Amino acid sequence: MPPATVAPLLSVRGLTKHFPVRRGLLQRVTGAVKAVDDVSFDVARGETLALVGESGCGKTTTGRALLRLVEPTRGSVHFGGTDILALKGEALRRMRRHMQIVFQDPYGSLNPRMTVGEAIREGLLVHRIAEGHEADRRVARLLEEVGLRAEYASRLPHEFSGGQRQRVGIARALAVEPSFIVCDEPVSALDVSVQAQVVNLLRDLQRDRGLSYLFIAHDLAVVSHMADRVAVMYLGRIVELAPRAALFAGARMPYTKALLSAVPVPVPGAVRRRMLLQGDPPSPVDPPPGCVFHPRCPHPAKDAACTRVVPPLEEKAPGHFVACIKEPPTSVPSP
Repeated sequence: MPPATVAPLLSVRGLTKHFPVRRGLLQRVTGAVKAVDDVSFDVARGETLALVGESGCGKTTTGRALLRLVEPTRGSVHFGGTDILALKGEALRRMRRHMQIVFQDPYGSLNPRMTVGEAIREGLLVHRIAEGHEADRRVARLLEEVGLRAEYASRLPHEFSGGQRQRVGIARALAVEPSFIVCDEPVSALDVSVQAQVVNLLRDLQRDRGLSYLFIAHDLAVVSHMADRVAVMYLGRIVELAPRAALFAGARMPYTKALLSAVPVPVPGAVRRRMLLQGDPPSPVDPPPGCVFHPRCPHPAKDAACTRVVPPLEEKAPGHFVACIKEPPTSVPSP
């Protein structure tokens, strides 16, 4: 990881989450699903780090593990200098106020029996931020901040569209005044026109409130408008990490190149040359030895070393990290 001149808001090192596989009448553990395997990254204050990759690569599990919505198997997560994984009980509850999540499904993430006002007010009550008329005023202000009318507080979730429900979910996350939000594919279930509105809302909120985001997505077109830096995951590992412009202009990992080649060109009649990968992603229960991508890698210099050596995430160019032993560093001329 790059040396930071300013301490990052969030620092993740070696984050790992393995889910046990149980079989037989006695449900003995016979293996593990390696959903997240030795993931490390930083998120600066006010930064958006996008976490991208195909379905099942471990993006959502990474976001939930660093919030301890699922308990990590090992690793460290420091938020503002505090070790999140060492917190328990009341200390962990207080920390949750500063780290929130916006879920992917705007239909399933809201309690159908609670009005949207009650859903937003719940965090205020749990963290003893406000109650009574003051809580009502905060709920009204939050609804207006996300583009909804204050009188909508008395309505139930089924009375709203998908985009409106996602705005309610954002308001609920903002209610406790966090500084960091995990956005778990917040626009993937929405229509394209609504996606743009929600993305713009998230950017405006970041500007006005100084928020930091871990933006989990598989739509690289959305990521290109939202992210400051992009981390690419494959089979539970980060295989490339770079500033957004550097990644889109010059991806170095073959897997990243294949992802970018699949992004539609927004020009009528234009055709982008697709980079097709052979085979299917390996199972996270039995990942391949060495580089996890080597069974599908089209790199011309690939050899037997790729099947034995686990490539570290190394800086190949300033701020550009790649997990590939066959990818040489870019020479930088001396000033």
